[in-house]
Amino acid sequence: MTTAKLDPAQILADATIPELPHHYRGKVRDNYDLPDGRRIIIASDRLSAFDRILASIPFKGQVLTQTARYWFEATKDICPNHVLDYPDPNVVIGQRVTILPVEIVVRGYLAGTTGTSILTQYKKGVRTMYGFTFPDGMKDNEKLPTPIITPTSKAEIGAHDEPLTPDEIVAKKLLSAEQWATLSKYALALFARGQDMAAKNGLILVDTKYEFGVDKAGKIILADEIHTPDSSRYWVAASYAERFAKGDKPESFDKDFVRNWVAARCDPYKDDVPEIPADLILETSAVYIRAYEMITGRTFERPVAGEKIIDRVRRNLAPFFAKA
Repeated sequence: MTTAKLDPAQILADATIPELPHHYRGKVRDNYDLPDGRRIIIASDRLSAFDRILASIPFKGQVLTQTARYWFEATKDICPNHVLDYPDPNVVIGQRVTILPVEIVVRGYLAGTTGTSILTQYKKGVRTMYGFTFPDGMKDNEKLPTPIITPTSKAEIGAHDEPLTPDEIVAKKLLSAEQWATLSKYALALFARGQDMAAKNGLILVDTKYEFGVDKAGKIILADEIHTPDSSRYWVAASYAERFAKGDKPESFDKDFVRNWVAARCDPYKDDVPEIPADLILETSAVYIRAYEMITGRTFERPVAGEKIIDRVRRNLAPFFAKA
């Protein structure tokens, strides 16, 4: 029996604010484009999986926004990013950029579960991928000699991302040779900084996704998020050696309680989703908070009790409301 209770005031399920201009609602973020080229990005607590919203996880949006803030501030000497201001714990004001049409994933280990991951392909017998050749005899979750970039195409809705090599990226004119060189340098340097800082907090940054865009002058800018629990895979460093030796997965931030619970009870792509227990949602929330605290080494600051998060967001964004 579920005994846990959710406080609706502490959940930001919808960040629709009519007074803000040019609203675009993404799966988990609500975006508003200002006339001067800035974008307001509000991270909601929505949890997206199976091409639908499954639930809202308390504090998830704040965790992701503040984790990204930690990393944006720690890497701004490496690569320019889109951040202009943080008027609220769930909100970033960013420079609007045109996102480049190549998905950038940097990997430090033979890991992953998706169709484009190097472990999935390796297990199928593929040894040459993304312009790299891998030797026979590698084990699941083995550390690579050096981190690599595994770029993919950005598929249309309903299609699948496809692996790319650097030569293909340039030949298909997805990026110029100069853009690829700059982007590669940034991605590998960001990942090195991430691994370094994660190690000091007892974590291994295994792999991560970066989103790059260009501004009006054509300068490459890091956008979206960086090294968050949703865009990155982390392992607890102390668990790695023993578990790897046994062939087990290292300890990680397992946030898939809700996803796994739903998948075990229905076809989430076709069926109605059963009501998700509150204790499962709160357990997922606790994992996000733990991830924030371990990644950043900081204590998570919970919202003020009794105030609705949407009311706080509205108050902090009031200066941006369209004038009548």
